[in-house]
Amino acid sequence: MKRFIAAAISALVILPAIDFRAAAQNDQGWRVMLDASKFGEWSKLGESNWRVEDGAVVADKTGGPTPSFLVSKDKYKDFALRVEFWSSDDANSGVFIRCSDPKVILDRNCYEVNIFDRRPDPSYGTGGIVHFAEVNPMPKAGGKWNTMEITAQGRQITVMLNGQKTSELRNTLFAEGPIAVQHGAGVIKFRKIEVRPL
Repeated sequence: MKRFIAAAISALVILPAIDFRAAAQNDQGWRVMLDASKFGEWSKLGESNWRVEDGAVVADKTGGPTPSFLVSKDKYKDFALRVEFWSSDDANSGVFIRCSDPKVILDRNCYEVNIFDRRPDPSYGTGGIVHFAEVNPMPKAGGKWNTMEITAQGRQITVMLNGQKTSELRNTLFAEGPIAVQHGAGVIKFRKIEVRPL
């Protein structure tokens, strides 16, 4: 009987540790940066009607001639980024990384990973890195949920859309800075953005 009680107590002590280790391994260091509950942790630039709707951060109306942004308050250097988004066919959006000025977000002071199915020059359309890495053929993201993965480590930047590599770049122009998401036209929804330092 004493052995049975000792074995039962040992099992109770070991099981939570095993569960905890499994949970930590599954997590792999990812941290949610943006979702419906973290919307208030981002700075807004511009006049779009950013809001939380149906479990996602949404913008579908602009209030001015220039794009609007949500900008992270933290800076990032080497990281993996996972972005779950939905865009309308006519959306003009993007994910900007390593921005050099958090108050002025441009495709000339950040790396812009584009979400723009109808870009007049499709070379830098959806999945491309504007001015740096063309995408060919350009995938279409409009009208469905997509997962974009961006890895920035040292000079190497890689973009994946729905499991397919769309562009790759070796460049040191921008080394560190905040992350921003854009609304320029159409409808854009961000369900979740996660980051993992590298």
